[in-house]
Amino acid sequence: MRRWTSPAALVVLLGVVASADDKPKDGKGAKGEDPAAKPAEDDDLPTQDLRAGGDEKKRYLVHGPKKDSKEPKEGRPVLYVLPGGNGDAEFRTFVKSMLREALTDEWVEVQLVAAKWRDDQTIVWPTKLDQTRDAKFTTEEFFAAVHKDVTKAFKIDAKRVFALGWSSGGPPVYTLALQSKSPVTGAYLAQSVFYPSKLPSLGGAKGKPFFIDHSPDDKTCEFKLAEEARDALKKAGAEVEFVTYEGGHGWKGDIWGRMKKGIAHLTKHAAK
Repeated sequence: MRRWTSPAALVVLLGVVASADDKPKDGKGAKGEDPAAKPAEDDDLPTQDLRAGGDEKKRYLVHGPKKDSKEPKEGRPVLYVLPGGNGDAEFRTFVKSMLREALTDEWVEVQLVAAKWRDDQTIVWPTKLDQTRDAKFTTEEFFAAVHKDVTKAFKIDAKRVFALGWSSGGPPVYTLALQSKSPVTGAYLAQSVFYPSKLPSLGGAKGKPFFIDHSPDDKTCEFKLAEEARDALKKAGAEVEFVTYEGGHGWKGDIWGRMKKGIAHLTKHAAK
């Protein structure tokens, strides 16, 4: 839920700020380097720039799998990423760094690119229960079209279909994980708000793993909302792991360490 603006700008709207803090900082897994400073392209990690169903508005990037990686018998695990900020393709370098630093060779990573419908758009990822005027499709419909393409292109392990979203990308990931008959089997939420009135029934969380990654110092997306998400999801029967870090809103501290821990949690419980 952000205005369409440069990630470096600071715009307060509905308790969410679009700021440079959405960019990663001092990830220890990257040995103190800014992960976004790494090259966007690697010879062994290909990226495809695609459109779901041929619709120019349904743009997505497929990162990986690593060349010559062996396909598991059960199929490849997939991580869908819905970026924060204005959700555009500018985050591709950082998103691709997730694949390099936190996932193993057999993974496919799919980055959705938010469609821009209006100059004054305030909701980056419109959903059925949180819409924006003039949007031609919801994030649920966008994801469904992308997932259809991905499962045609790759043999996917149905038990390891995970979604990760941060900041403005958090609420739609909650939505995708909670919706009825969702193919998403686990969700990683970072620096996200949590408003149940704008989400499907929390009954969809039963037995499903969630990993919540939030700083107590966050002044953009209040920490108490992450705590409320943890408690509500646990009450609904979800497998929830909750981790914190210092520094406020944004990707800070041991980014890759937390992300590896999150993927391990999702993998462990999604397999049940």
